[in-house]
Amino acid sequence: MNVKSVKAKGRKLQNFVRDILRELYPQLDMDDIKSQTMGMTGEDIVLSPAARKLIPYSFECKNVERLQMWDAIDQCETNAGERTPVVVFKKNKRAPYVAIPLVAFCNMLENRGKKDDEKDNQEG
Repeated sequence: MNVKSVKAKGRKLQNFVRDILRELYPQLDMDDIKSQTMGMTGEDIVLSPAARKLIPYSFECKNVERLQMWDAIDQCETNAGERTPVVVFKKNKRAPYVAIPLVAFCNMLENRGKKDDEKDNQEG
């Protein structure tokens, strides 16, 4: 696969993640969530200060057939700063997946449980 094709494949996943985030946060402007230009250093999804307040994650996107997971995690952690690192990965003919620290996943589950409890209390 040539360099141009590899970059196009990576850009496609970045744009997919960007578009999902834009759908999840319609209160943000389109410019609040951008896909990083291929070949640039730093996070693959660039968030404005307003977006960072709502989305406490740093995204690294890998669209490859053979993923060096620990290298991807290291790269994501380097760019994440105080935010939770998220590696989004996929390969041909497979759905995208994410890798996040276990503690972050447990916090998501706990917060989801609290939201469900609040909803039950409001309905009851």
